Amino acid sequence: MIDLRSDTVTLPSPEMKEFMFNASIGDDVYGEDPSVNLLENKTCDLFGKEDALFVPSGTMANLISVLTHCDRGDEILLGNQSHIFKYEAGGSSVLGGVHSHQLNNNDDGTIDINDILLAVNDTEDTHYAKTKLLCLENTHNRCYGSAIPVKYFQDVRDAIKPHALKIHLDGARIFNASVALNKPVDKLVENVDSLSCCLSKGLSCPSGSMVIGTKKFISKARRLRKMLGGGMRQSGIMASAGIYALDYMIDRLKEDHINAQNLSNEISKINGLEIDTTKVKTNLVFFKLTKDNLNANQLMKKLYEEDIKIDYKGNNIFRMVTHYGLKNNHIEKVVKTFKLILNK
Repeated sequence: MIDLRSDTVTLPSPEMKEFMFNASIGDDVYGEDPSVNLLENKTCDLFGKEDALFVPSGTMANLISVLTHCDRGDEILLGNQSHIFKYEAGGSSVLGGVHSHQLNNNDDGTIDINDILLAVNDTEDTHYAKTKLLCLENTHNRCYGSAIPVKYFQDVRDAIKPHALKIHLDGARIFNASVALNKPVDKLVENVDSLSCCLSKGLSCPSGSMVIGTKKFISKARRLRKMLGGGMRQSGIMASAGIYALDYMIDRLKEDHINAQNLSNEISKINGLEIDTTKVKTNLVFFKLTKDNLNANQLMKKLYEEDIKIDYKGNNIFRMVTHYGLKNNHIEKVVKTFKLILNK
């Protein structure tokens, strides 16, 4: 099966599995798991921040971050296409009592700075929730996997200086942004107060994400991790996969980007499919089905019959995600299958 639904379907490499098998472990809730401690130290050094925390998932990482920054009744600003808003079950409001104020995302994943400034409320007017946090995303999942450059974050930081507003970055695919922009991750995040990054997407770990920030921030985040059931005891087995990934799986992301470019270029040549290849900058490929006598369900079914899975987003929009484990022959088969289906 060629699974292009997401980069979350990646499996650990044989070398990663061996590294996990030989992991040194202890009780992480007591702070005694050497592999977790090493991963956390390695992560904060890589990102140029003071501290880091290993958590089970990206959703938990973002939830912990929001709850660390905000009290009940506070407000966050975030994009209307953001992962936190669209795909995390409303956790910030359900579990944290935090109000979300959605702002329009541009096609490149940014939010207009003027829109941010107009939305900020830090007055004492009791009618309004106090704005405490701005949540951004890089790369941006629903905005074509766009990699957002350093200058945007610097401009945002400069603009919000008069306000008591922190910035949290959903950096689930921050390493893809780093590769696409040819910038080290510490430069990409120097203007944010906290961030999450995922280990189980392009880096191919079985599970796990990191929360990154100041020592004071992580101290509170650690307590929230326990409260949310994220203390995992002998979690060094999973953390060791993250250690391996940070050493060996980042540079290879450029292969995923090349595969995405090749796939999008071939898709653009097929009648009945519509794609803007200029928007394919990382490993996400979005296209639209425009063939009159073929609907979305039929396309998905025909692809599945040829052992190919892709992600349907609605309104005849599909997403394909390139990742570790995909080879040139897989890309060739996908293109060939699309041609066979669409040319009938």
